[in-house]
Amino acid sequence: MTTIEQPDTGIADAQQLRALVGEVHLLAERKVLDRLDRFCRDFIALSPFLVLATSDSEGRADASPRGDGPGFVQVLDDRTLLIPDRRGNNRVDSFGNVLSSPGVGLVFFVPGINETLRVNGRARMTRDNALLEPTAVQDKTPKLGLVVEVDEAYFHCGKALIRSKLWAQESQVERGSFPTLGRIVAEQTKAVDAAEADANLEEGYRTRLY
Repeated sequence: MTTIEQPDTGIADAQQLRALVGEVHLLAERKVLDRLDRFCRDFIALSPFLVLATSDSEGRADASPRGDGPGFVQVLDDRTLLIPDRRGNNRVDSFGNVLSSPGVGLVFFVPGINETLRVNGRARMTRDNALLEPTAVQDKTPKLGLVVEVDEAYFHCGKALIRSKLWAQESQVERGSFPTLGRIVAEQTKAVDAAEADANLEEGYRTRLY
């Protein structure tokens, strides 16, 4: 049997990548800021949700959703953000990564707006009550916060959200068409009953958001 050699379809270096995709548009280069201008600040004030990307010292990456009321992320000044830590599952993957590798990437979303705001910088944890108390909800002050020193900030065009129709009502999935998290965890771990897991999850949603 004759073996047919397949062509190399990978990308070996930055020069090959640039040759494939083309040059960066001038505006795409110039729109990158080293601080938060008024448009960035206003967008963050409207945003109830972001994705936080981190990596550990060996380059293993993680992306974590963060959400609360619009403007829950505090703009301390034009180079500094504070992300309060709300109650979760105590895995603290993002915080563990920041301890060894402080570089972070943020993507802010605003429901109904297709464009997003990207912020890249360096993060550190804080327990400073003077910073955290203004972010309290239901009289509960976060134990921790993530302070992000901004290196880059820029708006990202809406093509991805337009293609995905993320905000369109007709795109919303009927909840009953996909298993509940309790059922998924029960089947994956074999350590809990699905009904019990769902009940605990619903109770957590009602009583342990903060």
